[in-house]
Amino acid sequence: MTTQRTSGRRKQALAAVAAVAALLTTAACGGGDSDSDNGSKTGAAGFDAANNKVAQASLAKKGGTLKFGGAQDADSWDTTRGYYGFMWNFARYYSRQLVTGKTEPGKAGAELTPDLATGLAKVTDDGKTYTYTLRDGITWEDGKPITSKDIKYGIERVWAQDVLSGGPVYLKDVLDPKGEYKGPYKDTTKDKLGLQAIETPDDKTIVFKLPKANSDFEEMLGLISASPVRQDKDTKSKYQLHPFSSGPYKFESYSPGKNLTLVRNDQWKQASDPIRKAYPDKITIQFFSDANQLDQRLINGDLDLDINQTGMSPQGRTTALKQHKANLDNPVSGYIRYAVFPQSVKPFDNEHCRKAVIYGADHVSLQTARGGPIAGGDIGTNMLPPSVPGAEGQKYDPYELAGANKTGNAAKAKEELKACGKPSGFSTTIAVRNNKPVEVATAQSLQASLKKVGINAEIEQYDGSQTTGIIGSPSNVEKKGYGIIIMGWGPDFPSVQGYGLPLWDSKYILESGNSNYALIKDKTIDGLFDQYVNTLDDAGKTQIATEINHKVMEGGYYLPFVFEKFINWRSDRLANVYTSDGYSGMYDFVNLGLKSAS
Repeated sequence: MTTQRTSGRRKQALAAVAAVAALLTTAACGGGDSDSDNGSKTGAAGFDAANNKVAQASLAKKGGTLKFGGAQDADSWDTTRGYYGFMWNFARYYSRQLVTGKTEPGKAGAELTPDLATGLAKVTDDGKTYTYTLRDGITWEDGKPITSKDIKYGIERVWAQDVLSGGPVYLKDVLDPKGEYKGPYKDTTKDKLGLQAIETPDDKTIVFKLPKANSDFEEMLGLISASPVRQDKDTKSKYQLHPFSSGPYKFESYSPGKNLTLVRNDQWKQASDPIRKAYPDKITIQFFSDANQLDQRLINGDLDLDINQTGMSPQGRTTALKQHKANLDNPVSGYIRYAVFPQSVKPFDNEHCRKAVIYGADHVSLQTARGGPIAGGDIGTNMLPPSVPGAEGQKYDPYELAGANKTGNAAKAKEELKACGKPSGFSTTIAVRNNKPVEVATAQSLQASLKKVGINAEIEQYDGSQTTGIIGSPSNVEKKGYGIIIMGWGPDFPSVQGYGLPLWDSKYILESGNSNYALIKDKTIDGLFDQYVNTLDDAGKTQIATEINHKVMEGGYYLPFVFEKFINWRSDRLANVYTSDGYSGMYDFVNLGLKSAS
């Protein structure tokens, strides 16, 4: 799940970030006003009250306007194209799937439950056939029934990568591994439903026939990209401007980069939907180019929560921890923040030059730049997040990033530079998104430590909403000379396939919307993924996941920064609020309510 964490347009002094980190350490030890901590004066639920548990569950009222703010718009609101974590979370307001994550806090939120379907799949044919029956009463926003053909068509759109790039392509690769289907826009059948791997014997039945079993297939059907789309409402690349609703809310207005308003879908029936409570009457998002302005609006009470869910910026955090601690939660996310080295940009085609950066970086400084151990997270030592089976946390630290080399190892960096034929160092460019100060602080930390070992890195900021065509285009990355890309990733679903396949498998190198930024083409890694999808026992899957992570780290393709934690704001007005592992430690948006309808 790609992250939407972005850097700011302003330079953020690392000293200021360090001060925030110190403040956070105090806060974690119980510092601050006790009334503020328990919320007795503010009406807030208390510090960490919604972290893996439900806060103010019984206080949610029907009605009112739920107000989101954000420092960045979605990559796309089209269910086929969206890949940002917050988009997947928010899109459940206007889209439904056969199955989805449970609306429960913590680990339970990552478990699947029926949505449009009456139950989880009936699996036959040694794991190759999945059959679902649709619920009664499921309708589009114009009142017409949602049919099995609508679900099939919505999934077929994933094949139209020339028009609808950017989203996950698991379903395409699993259902059509040879790439024989050309997508609905090139489909020559009369009904444009020519994908043979999906059968719709009647309007209430849908059958998936996999050429080969895949142990995570139902998890893929729980992704937003498996949402139904009705053919007569498909506006192709313009669909993101006004998706046609199958959920309790529909688009009223949308101005990209400025605001989005959802209103009730009066054709949605509560009796047909076991997932969504649809508490608010209206849901709004206001987008800000200045993250500090967003944080101030949250603190002022003008907004209820940050849709991006990647933590407050240093300035806002400082104020919030001193004066409004009861409004904050500090969850562990499923994200790893990291730098990645595209092999198309010299000298990063040489693993020793990559490892020179890994050893030359000051990992404590990078952790501090991200907010310290509380708001930033533990120093990242490898590339498998704690929520994925097979993860080893800091126990697996092949470069001793949290140990002997935590502040960098200049001698080892220079050894690697010599080994890669660059004993005097080299110059490169760090690409970083432009919407959050913490990202620039990270880039500056890396820049400063690399300079000490002879690696001169220029920082180039780009529009975070244009990620797909900027760093997601290998040709553009090569043209721009982006030798180091700062990025983050969380699981699409909780497995090494749901986390690492788009990052590390050579089949996932795409011309646009690419996520394998390092351009890894390793037959051993590809083979391990092939082995994984055919392994049905959990112990075997866990072992393979660990092996894949080790191979990735041995290649020196990544410099992990942190196993991330957040400091997130929840307003006094919110009820039924909790964090969910299903959305990498974010608040689960879909059943948020307000204490008052006013």
